[in-house]
Amino acid sequence: MKIKGRAWKFGDNIDTDQIFPGAYLTLTDIEEMGKHAMEGVPGREDFARKVNRGDIIVAGKNFGCGSSREQAPIAIKGCGISLVIAKSFARIFYRNAVNIGLPIMECKDIDKIDDGDILEVDLESGEIRDIDKNITLKGSSVTSLEFEIMKAGGLIPYLKNKEN
Repeated sequence: MKIKGRAWKFGDNIDTDQIFPGAYLTLTDIEEMGKHAMEGVPGREDFARKVNRGDIIVAGKNFGCGSSREQAPIAIKGCGISLVIAKSFARIFYRNAVNIGLPIMECKDIDKIDDGDILEVDLESGEIRDIDKNITLKGSSVTSLEFEIMKAGGLIPYLKNKEN
């Protein structure tokens, strides 16, 4: 599974309240939720209006920390982000992302990627190619089960496919 998109760079400790502010917790439509993705990050309040389907979030350490708010990865997926690459993820965000089918990857070398760079990522091998800089980075690939869940579009679709 390969993904290509423009990088949107974020720092360390981006929490679930920043990813999807509490004022919108009553929303249930994924696209409506996506209109408010990353709205709580200072300087990125207009992120959801500027992002294009297929773009990639690149973040620092502890991405998705804070609450167990499942709406955070749903909002990211709803605005069209195809992948989140971070130095590290909060464990509950990581699991929620897998469960809803939002591809994620850890990479310690994200500092080499700049905002706006075009990336091509192979989720199976963990290879991240920065096309603008002509460099290749190594991310950690997810487990085979996590990959199958993400490829199916989330845990529910994965389980439904297993029944057939």
